[in-house]
Amino acid sequence: MQDQHIASAFDRDLEGIQALIMKMGGMVETAISDASRALDMRDTELAEIVRKNDKAVDALEEEVVAEVARVIAVRAPTAGDLRTVLTVLKISANLERVGDYAKNLAKRTSVLSEMPMINGSGGSIRRMSKSVNLMLKDALDAYIQRDIDLAADVRQRDAEIDQMYNALFREFLTHMMEDPRNITACMHLHFIAKNLERMGDHVTSIAEQVIYLVTGEMPDEDREKKDRTAYVGTPDGA
Repeated sequence: MQDQHIASAFDRDLEGIQALIMKMGGMVETAISDASRALDMRDTELAEIVRKNDKAVDALEEEVVAEVARVIAVRAPTAGDLRTVLTVLKISANLERVGDYAKNLAKRTSVLSEMPMINGSGGSIRRMSKSVNLMLKDALDAYIQRDIDLAADVRQRDAEIDQMYNALFREFLTHMMEDPRNITACMHLHFIAKNLERMGDHVTSIAEQVIYLVTGEMPDEDREKKDRTAYVGTPDGA
């Protein structure tokens, strides 16, 4: 009877942590779409809201970490239960990083709003952002439903994000070569595209954690990366 009570208490704790994860995921999805719209519409006020709201995402990650630490200390989960709480910890860390990248997108909106538009870039960035956001939604659905097929699908779709990034990279190079006055704006846009590509990587990591959670093993085969650019540098904190 005592073991059953402990199991029931652990389930309640896990439901609470899961609720935090889904709230965090929803906030990150909103941040991505708002940052993309702010960039497209050159809406600096919306961009500032995205930047400020990132603090709430960070606070939620800290709450998840604190709750996981408490559950481990109080419930002493073993085997599958421990795998579950550690998976939650990794998913929250990935969500926090995606939120940071969304904030980075918003930070560049005010700069780009004072520069000439680069033809076609707004639509391309918007499509890439929408694809990343859909991946994130599906990854979170896969987590809640413990759906490894959906998680595997998300994992494979990261190649599409890489291909979008490669196309944008070539597009920006063309604009810069055609007119040197485009160089500064294209560099900012390139950092934005790279941030979106990195978001895809973190969402893929969430999908891989779902597969690990359900099967107890990380996916065997290496995921082929489609990022073929020779860019050297790290725009993570840009």
